[in-house]
Amino acid sequence: MPDTSLSATSSQVTSADRGNLSAFSAAELAQALLEKLAIAERDWHRLKSNRKVRANEQAAAAIVFLLKDQPDEALPRLQQAVAWLDRSISAPPCPSHGDRAKREE
Repeated sequence: MPDTSLSATSSQVTSADRGNLSAFSAAELAQALLEKLAIAERDWHRLKSNRKVRANEQAAAAIVFLLKDQPDEALPRLQQAVAWLDRSISAPPCPSHGDRAKREE
């Protein structure tokens, strides 16, 4: 089983990379992570039910809100991340598909 601890992951970041990252605040780094993990519109249909992708996105959003001292906004996103992982929620159907089906009747 691969080691997924933070120390194993951080060892892959070179000291030069760490120097570049230190120029940014934690909130800026968290925002960049959220932007990196957010599902792009072109990928929405393909990834909307991917539990790992959705949990990553929600957890990153929660971190952004925590760093902005908004725990009331962070909590529901953390709960959503957990719900994706424990399979207690699923992606709803795309609303545009329902509208298209009604128009074709």
